[in-house]
Amino acid sequence: MALIQAPSAVVMIRPWTFMANPETVADNHFQHKSSVSVHETALNARSEVDALVHLLKKHHINVHLFDDFGERNTPDSVFLNNWFSTHSGGHIALYPMYSPSRRREKREDIINMLKQKYRVKDVIDFSGLEWDNLFLEGTGAMVLDNINRVAYSAKSFRASEVILERFCTLFMYEPMAFDTQDSHGEAIYHTNVMMCICSKLVLICSKMIKGQNRRTAVLKRLTESGLIIIELTMQQVENFAANAIELTGAGKSYLLMSARAKSVLSASQIKQIEGYSEILSVAIPTIELAGGSVRCMIAAVHLSPREVFDE
Repeated sequence: MALIQAPSAVVMIRPWTFMANPETVADNHFQHKSSVSVHETALNARSEVDALVHLLKKHHINVHLFDDFGERNTPDSVFLNNWFSTHSGGHIALYPMYSPSRRREKREDIINMLKQKYRVKDVIDFSGLEWDNLFLEGTGAMVLDNINRVAYSAKSFRASEVILERFCTLFMYEPMAFDTQDSHGEAIYHTNVMMCICSKLVLICSKMIKGQNRRTAVLKRLTESGLIIIELTMQQVENFAANAIELTGAGKSYLLMSARAKSVLSASQIKQIEGYSEILSVAIPTIELAGGSVRCMIAAVHLSPREVFDE
């Protein structure tokens, strides 16, 4: 059961040029400017990725690591979970991205690696909808409950309800979209900064869901799915406490988050989480300047691996 929601393999990007993306700062209030040089920022970001990769491998989680040397001017490429996702049954989805620089992140070599090492039945490409100004930024825009087949999505121009409906029809999820509001009165730019669904529990700041009726409906759907609700505060969300992901290593469940995220959790929240998953955390302060955290850096592999003798 854990593997359905918590895979044992991931894809990651190691950036050689890194900075907060000026094209996305308007609606991503989690972004901040670096206080050190561009060169030092890039070095720090690369070191943080390497530390995360080391942590995952140490806990028997398979990491497919790709380098981005900056040839295509893709400052957000480390957050690759936004442009593709993988799904049980051999399916891959490619997504339309809002920012022109983020559209350049799509890489054929990553998709080819997945086809080579895993059983891929088809690749569903929604990215042509960029030309219609319709966007759905992957598992940033959607938080997927793969066990109960529900796609939760905070409404924004990065999360088109039109594409959400198409995705849910093709991939057999129930869509559940809702309006949000952060502490500044602004809509959340990506759903995965305010909620994280694991096999047994969900971290969520339900106060960010606008409208009592819709908030109640979302919490009811989560409860009906058998998930234990761990309520987060807005301050915890602003420190990336919800930007986490459950993974499996050697049959054991882990909840991966940043050191900053873990530091704002209460003792009782940590105890609740660790009743089901061991928390793994790593410091990524440079990468978090770009407005995303650990979850955004992980593209989960939900595909079945090919046997060694397969050709």
